[in-house]
Amino acid sequence: MEIYKTDLDLNTVIDKIIKGDRITEEEGLKLFKEADLLTLGRLADYVRRKKHPENIVTFVVDRNVNYTNVCVAGCKFCAFQTKKGSPDAYTLDFDQIYRKIEELVQWGGTTLLMQGGLNPDLRIDFYTDLFKGIKERFPDIQIHSLSASEIYYISKIEGIPIPEVLKILHQSGLDSLPGGGAEILSDEVRSKISSNKVSTQVWLEVHRSAHNLGMKTTATMMCGHIEEPEHIIEHLSHIRKLQDDSLKNKKGYFTAFIPWTFQKGGTRLDHIETATTVYYLKVLSISRIFLDNFDNIQSSHVTQTMKIGPVGLHFGANDLGSTMIEENVVASTGWKVASPRPEKMAKIIKEAGFRPAQRDTYYNIIRYFD
Repeated sequence: MEIYKTDLDLNTVIDKIIKGDRITEEEGLKLFKEADLLTLGRLADYVRRKKHPENIVTFVVDRNVNYTNVCVAGCKFCAFQTKKGSPDAYTLDFDQIYRKIEELVQWGGTTLLMQGGLNPDLRIDFYTDLFKGIKERFPDIQIHSLSASEIYYISKIEGIPIPEVLKILHQSGLDSLPGGGAEILSDEVRSKISSNKVSTQVWLEVHRSAHNLGMKTTATMMCGHIEEPEHIIEHLSHIRKLQDDSLKNKKGYFTAFIPWTFQKGGTRLDHIETATTVYYLKVLSISRIFLDNFDNIQSSHVTQTMKIGPVGLHFGANDLGSTMIEENVVASTGWKVASPRPEKMAKIIKEAGFRPAQRDTYYNIIRYFD
């Protein structure tokens, strides 16, 4: 891949950030490699305060329903996947999913996150019938589901173009797309950890197509494995450019960016060192600084624990993610995922020095906790 220039003056880059000017890829890499963590944190917090002067930090009450673990992708970082016919293979039936949504509603939830494996037995009718059934029973639940990889796989097995797949699913009740499957948006990395999944350009194509339909989506990054700083900047540059295009078209767009770290345990990447908290906070800070066209940056308590998640609020994040009533993919590695009630989530945010508020999928405030 191209090597970015590093013969730049760090103070010049910092001055640009303070003035509110957009930084280049080269300048982002300079920051990542040479700025210390506290400098990055102060800069990211400065940018966050300019975007969110009211000092509000949000969270969403949602549930992550992993509807099937059968997957043909074979990603090296995943401990959740299993093969068709395996003793532990499963696909939830509609009634099981409805019962999970009922519990979500009881929690005061608004968002249903559904992601699963690339299961060859599930055709597009499975999803259209499911989404219609959910909307009939739970009209107020926002269906924020299916990663770009799942959308592409449906397109592939049905022989239907990606935009048409999205249109059919959207008309059936799919409201927005999560950013899953992004990992690192660099084919140099993807070819080594997820070669059977979508390419960088296909991931971007799915989200661009969703935006063109007027759908909102999120962007994510799974870091802390084999990537280099250059790959982090490449990833951020791809989504910043797509966000520029989407905002110009005034249809759909990315509502938020969520970086999180790889967790080992039963994966084919268990030989690598786990990313440090310092590394995560650097990525989080760089994300806030570089992604000047994103309003919302989320700190991941799911992979960083509820001790570090709130710390991320001082390193550029303005959102603490989800109450995570259910989560199975990260948990499949043996990593314990917290599932705090809304009142507990609000208390954690308040103790971190912010005004907590519950939001919906689209970052509309539902209620404040004073």
